[in-house]
Amino acid sequence: MNAFARLLAPLVLAIPLAGAPATAGAEDLWMTLPEEPTMPKADEAGLADVNGIKLYYAVYGSGEPLLMLHGGLGHSDVWGAQIPAFSEKYKVIAVDSRGHGRSTRDDQPFGYDLMADDVIALMDKLGIDKASIVGWSDGGIIGLDIAIRYPDRLNKLFAFGANYNLSGLKDNIDEDPTFNAYIERAGKDYARLSPTPDGFDDFVTAIAEMWYSQPDFSKEQMMGIKSPVAIVDGEYDEAIRREHTEEMAKLIPGAKLVILPNVSHFAFWQDPELFNKAVLDFLAGS
Repeated sequence: MNAFARLLAPLVLAIPLAGAPATAGAEDLWMTLPEEPTMPKADEAGLADVNGIKLYYAVYGSGEPLLMLHGGLGHSDVWGAQIPAFSEKYKVIAVDSRGHGRSTRDDQPFGYDLMADDVIALMDKLGIDKASIVGWSDGGIIGLDIAIRYPDRLNKLFAFGANYNLSGLKDNIDEDPTFNAYIERAGKDYARLSPTPDGFDDFVTAIAEMWYSQPDFSKEQMMGIKSPVAIVDGEYDEAIRREHTEEMAKLIPGAKLVILPNVSHFAFWQDPELFNKAVLDFLAGS
């Protein structure tokens, strides 16, 4: 059983999770889990029929398309501190991955290939030929999948807190109070947003099956990525090994390695100005 599966086991068994992370000062942002900022009003939102499910999306602003892909157990509303900044220049499309947030799922097992296919199908529905992607955690892995399998649909990829195989995961994620607090928050958000509000335990069980064996990209696949990529992580990521992040950046030709100081796997909440600047600088080419 991998570290993510161990972390989720208490949830599936309905055992109470650890409490919120310890109180930390401003100098210890990485120990905090700030509240989700309020989302702005979308210019357009809907449920797209793709691959046998209804995939939620929301559109903000205008310009070159920029897809925002959240992490595992999350939803598109995690980007409340990012979308106002990004939509000033880009047409931002925030997506709830299948089974997450407002999106439905079917009986197909979760898989990064399948979720990448959902994103491509949504792009087709919206008439988007090519887009950049900002992906956090599972969203970053979906971005890597698209970079490998759909290179002609990707402009640039900002992959934050991602791994390309299971060796990238730390062994003690289940002991981290910040990560436990995120899992607890995810359960409450699921009950609030999902069309199946009482189905969180089943949802967790289904997605944990994916985490047992995925992602499993090869070094050759990483080396074959042609799109501009930023491999990014927080200095104190609770889940991803630093050496794995550095390895990914070395494997992908021309990839930019960025380590954000004093933040963790949840940098976009902990220091949104720092996170947003890193994204915008990369997209602008600096």
